[in-house]
Amino acid sequence: MDLQLIGKTALVTGSTAGIGFAIARTLAREGTSIVITGRTQDRVDNAARRIREEIGDAKVSGIAADLATARGSAKCIEAVPSVDILVNNLGVYEPKPFEKITDDDWHSIIETNFMSGVWLCRHYLPRMEAANWGRIIFISSESAVNIPVEMIHYGVTKTMQVALARGLAETTS
Repeated sequence: MDLQLIGKTALVTGSTAGIGFAIARTLAREGTSIVITGRTQDRVDNAARRIREEIGDAKVSGIAADLATARGSAKCIEAVPSVDILVNNLGVYEPKPFEKITDDDWHSIIETNFMSGVWLCRHYLPRMEAANWGRIIFISSESAVNIPVEMIHYGVTKTMQVALARGLAETTS
């Protein structure tokens, strides 16, 4: 499949494993320059190496930063000031009864699953608009609509992502 992404740069958050890694690998196959993100340099380096081994001509770099913090997101932005594609995949979950979800739990999951995307979109969207080309994708979940009773806090953050994505789409039409 040719998605016509040769020459484009994509930042994929939470891309050292799982869905994020699969997205990064797929975009690399399409000729996109990929920026892998993860919390540790070892995981970032390992993911980049695996993509290069599988796709010989892959253009892959990586940033080790905790994007669940404003400081980590700023580090990422400083290292990669401009992208064509932003895939907000970073996310965590934890089964926990509602009455046991602490304020710290709420803050942590909101900063990881939602605010990381806010911080990155706030920086990259104006640059995409100035270039008259760009894509921002949020990897959400059916939990945005069907809130799981054992992970209400997770479902709420997925709903927040959908609302943010929809609102940003409205600003660009």
